[in-house]
Amino acid sequence: MDTDLDHERCYRAVASRDARFDGAFTTAVRTTGIYCRPSCPATTPRRANVTFYRTPAAAQRDGFRACRRCRPDAVPGSPEWNVRGDVVGRAMRLVTDGAVERVGVAGVAAALGYSERHLNRLVSAELGAGLLAIARAQRSHTARILLETTTLPAAEVAWAAGFGSVRAFNDAILATYGETPTAVRARRRGRPPTDAIQVLDAPSKVHPSPEPRRATGLGSNRLESAHAPIAVRLATRAPFDGARLLGFLGERAVSGLEAWDGEVYRRSLVLPHGHAVVACRVVQGGIAAEFRLADLRDLAPGVARVRRLLDLDADPDAVLEVLGADAMLAAPVRRRPGLRVPGCADAHEVLVRAVAGQQVSVAGARTVVGRLVAVHGAPLALADATLTHVFPTAQALAGADPGGLSMPRARGATIVAACAALAEGRLVLDPGVDREATRAALLALRGIGPWTAGYLAMRGLGDPDVMLEADLGVRHAVAALGGDDRPGAIADRAHAWRPWRSYAVAHLWASLDDRPAERSTDRHPRGPESPHA
Repeated sequence: MDTDLDHERCYRAVASRDARFDGAFTTAVRTTGIYCRPSCPATTPRRANVTFYRTPAAAQRDGFRACRRCRPDAVPGSPEWNVRGDVVGRAMRLVTDGAVERVGVAGVAAALGYSERHLNRLVSAELGAGLLAIARAQRSHTARILLETTTLPAAEVAWAAGFGSVRAFNDAILATYGETPTAVRARRRGRPPTDAIQVLDAPSKVHPSPEPRRATGLGSNRLESAHAPIAVRLATRAPFDGARLLGFLGERAVSGLEAWDGEVYRRSLVLPHGHAVVACRVVQGGIAAEFRLADLRDLAPGVARVRRLLDLDADPDAVLEVLGADAMLAAPVRRRPGLRVPGCADAHEVLVRAVAGQQVSVAGARTVVGRLVAVHGAPLALADATLTHVFPTAQALAGADPGGLSMPRARGATIVAACAALAEGRLVLDPGVDREATRAALLALRGIGPWTAGYLAMRGLGDPDVMLEADLGVRHAVAALGGDDRPGAIADRAHAWRPWRSYAVAHLWASLDDRPAERSTDRHPRGPESPHA
């Protein structure tokens, strides 16, 4: 049991089946050997028979298996990791991004500046399981998705989920779900899907790719064409204003990189093992996402990217509790309780788009960034009817001529310099970075000011506690709501909004839409460096 969890508080949440606690802790029932999410619809166990864990991995370590009814491995992630800037929070963001599979625990420890032993000690002390156990739980969940939603042979599922051998895969599935991989697949046939992440009931608008001819053997995943689409449902905490979120991204969709038809948002991705295309639409309980992957090993990283892009691990109740207590924000926050902060697919993309979009309209920013993508982005490695390129890498833009980037030369020089710093490792924008240190590194670059650094932290690094007090849109919104719109006064007032100041910015921007008579031709008034990126 995790001693920092309040047993009585956790039990009350379980007894009330409060879904707000899903992802915050896991309930293990000693008499059945099963662990559940707090909102599991099964009969509430006796108080004396339950143990609470911070993570499914910790429950699995102690011999419990996942409930087949509530699927505790498929709940939205804990919003705590986005809030925290300590080493455990940073490590968890890297694990979610698939870093353990790519670089191992030693690589994660090196990225965080700790020894492998010390990092595992810190993580185990707080979460009850080490990084390998947490990554193993994530691999098991990815494997279950593939077993239930595809017809891939079990050996290919093992490889795609990140297991090093079929035996390790079999052992992990049996330990986690109490069934063999074959039984997991057979049990789901002919049954309606009920999981938070599952095969979709409805057809999507994605143009399917042909079924590939697959290479054989666990050690080879080279494919002659993309796999057929894998459709999953990504859960989030209610309320969720998915339509506004996708609309925000769709309004800024760059031709060749993204597409938006008013319902489905599609874009290309660069994942650790190759290119991908994802299509997202709002469904009850979250987002329906359909992935086409050049390499199946990229499913878990792809899901993690989309969750960050759409802020699916946010806790709207916690945001409402803090921001709703402010007299000025109470009305706009309650008007849009499901508002999310749009994230990103890659942080360096947000940085480039923020700089390129300075002092221009949404349409102007789309045009400028579209030219960057067409000239410097690599052709998409998957056949697609509308998407043609992936976003340019930092290495590609680092070698560009600043004068040839279809923008003022000074702005182009800033992009080239920032990308050179990324390419050389002087600037790092992965999910596990220290946010304050990264902000300082950004501000040291010529042409990047506080607005760009803050916007990058908010959207690129998923920091929920960024205040853009000098942003002109924020100032207009504050003035319209009857507040003092001086930057210093906004910053002082925003101290009470911690740790959700990024959501305050989103609500202030959204409140501008409530003044149609005063609305400009752009969605938000342009600030010192433009929120249109």
